Amino acid sequence: MVMAALQARPAPAAPPEARLGPLVAFLRSVVLDPRDDRERCHALFVDGRRSCLGDAGIGQGGRGALCLRMREVFGEALRLDARGIILAHNHPSGECRPSGCDIAATQQLAAVARALDIELIDHLIFTHEAVYSMRAGGLL
Repeated sequence: MVMAALQARPAPAAPPEARLGPLVAFLRSVVLDPRDDRERCHALFVDGRRSCLGDAGIGQGGRGALCLRMREVFGEALRLDARGIILAHNHPSGECRPSGCDIAATQQLAAVARALDIELIDHLIFTHEAVYSMRAGGLL
């Protein structure tokens, strides 16, 4: 499913937002579930040309917290020989801004990724109404 979303992207002349549309739509669909109010985390793994190698659900939690194990994230990245990771998770509360825990975990993930020569490309937070990019927000 994600492969089709990434392969169906518009020609390179399109603005970045248009090229990212299918990716954002895919991530939104896997982390948001109207029947479930738990936090979910999903990762996309890409090669050096930013082509998708695979994706995986990598964490689930309660309404206000998420258990994410770095071992799972980086184990899958290394297995796929990924050069980059895009993380996404939801906030069932409806608050799209990152929490202090989100920021600390993202910075820790970025440090481990750098040590493994993998780029943490972005960490996206989804609500039903919005999406927040930690990269665009200056937190990566």
